[in-house]
Amino acid sequence: MLPLKVELAKAFHETQSFKWDPVTGFTLASGLKSPFYVDCRSLMAHPGSRRLVANLAYDALRPVELDCLGGLEIGAISIATSISDFAFAAQPPRTWRTFVVRKQAKDHGLGKLIEGSFQPGERAVVVDDVLTSGGSLLKAVAAARGAGLVVTHALVIVDRKEQDGRRKVEAEGLTLVSLLTIDDLTSAQPTRS
Repeated sequence: MLPLKVELAKAFHETQSFKWDPVTGFTLASGLKSPFYVDCRSLMAHPGSRRLVANLAYDALRPVELDCLGGLEIGAISIATSISDFAFAAQPPRTWRTFVVRKQAKDHGLGKLIEGSFQPGERAVVVDDVLTSGGSLLKAVAAARGAGLVVTHALVIVDRKEQDGRRKVEAEGLTLVSLLTIDDLTSAQPTRS
């Protein structure tokens, strides 16, 4: 693994944002069980971890033509904002605006499903914290495309390599970028002494 990836994998353990219990496991949003629990909201609460995510994402997205990035509330907000801030201060700088996809359209004001700065026809990358089945990521992609954005890439912090998520995402014509996989997290597990 690249040094920044190693640092990010270690950060999951240092911030207690990764749990591994092969016996009891954890119940996922889908209702299925997994031996892994990946908590990117906890990870992204730490500024050093946010910086690692942003740096790795910036490096991965630099060759991609994009105008804005965002994803489903609430997890994608800190991810998109961190990447956007890092890219703006990086060399070469990029001005990647952000947006957020609501889980449902507002029932007041303008009734928007997507908030932020974007125009139909612009190129967008959809971000998410963890890829399992791909459901939340694909919901955000559908909303972004429905708003007229051109979405060809998606980025996740961790690909759990479960429930055929990568195949489902790629079947929608997306190039998937994952900063880490579940294997990176398990191999970075500190040894107990």
